Amino acid sequence: MHVVITGANRGIGREMASQLNAAGHVVTGTARDGSSDVALDVTDPDQQARFAAHLGDRPIDLLVCNAGVYLDKGLALEDYTAEIWSQSLAANVTGVFLTIQALLPNLRLGTTPKIAIISSQMASHARAPGGSYAYRASKSAVLNLGRNLSTDLRPEGIAVGIYHPGWVRTEMGGEEGDISVAESASGLIREFDILSLEITGCFHTWDGRIHAY
Repeated sequence: MHVVITGANRGIGREMASQLNAAGHVVTGTARDGSSDVALDVTDPDQQARFAAHLGDRPIDLLVCNAGVYLDKGLALEDYTAEIWSQSLAANVTGVFLTIQALLPNLRLGTTPKIAIISSQMASHARAPGGSYAYRASKSAVLNLGRNLSTDLRPEGIAVGIYHPGWVRTEMGGEEGDISVAESASGLIREFDILSLEITGCFHTWDGRIHAY
C-alpha cells in the first residue's frame, strides 16, 4: 500500500509514517520545511502541482491530510488579527482541498483508495467552550469539506473519513494531553484500515467512537 501523509515531519504525522513503514507499507511524507520526503507547502498551488508531477502516475491507496496549524492557542479575543484567520483557514481548509484536488488522479489509480482528514473534536458544533476561534472554525470547515467530498467521491469508489486524533501530547497539543503520540497514531491507523464506502463521511475519534457533528 502506498500512503501519502502531509505534515509528516513531526508529531502524529511522523509517528503514523513510522508505524506504517514498520508494517511494510510505502510512505511518502511531506513537510513545509522540507524535513520529510517531499517539501510541500499545502497552501501553495504551484508546489501542489510539482508534487503531483513528481508522483506521476504512481497510485495512492491512502492519503492522510494531516498538515495544519494552531495559531490562536490561548489567544485573547482582542488579539486576533486578519492574518491569523487567513493563515489558519489557508493551512487547515484550503490546503486540504488543494492536496486532494492535486492528488485525485493518483487516488483514482489506487486499490480501494481512501482519504483521511485529520480534524478535531474542536470542530464539533455540539461543543462550544469558547476560545480558539480560528482553529475551531477551520477544523469545523474541514469537517464540512470532508463530508461533502465523501458524497462526490463515493461514485468513484473513494472513501473519505474525518478524524479526531485525541488530545495528544505534542507541540500542538501540549504536555497535558490525554494520550501519547504512539497511541493516537496506532488508533488512527486502525480507523483508516476499517474505512470503507459503507461509512464514508464518518467523523470518528482515534479510538473508534462516533463523534457528534
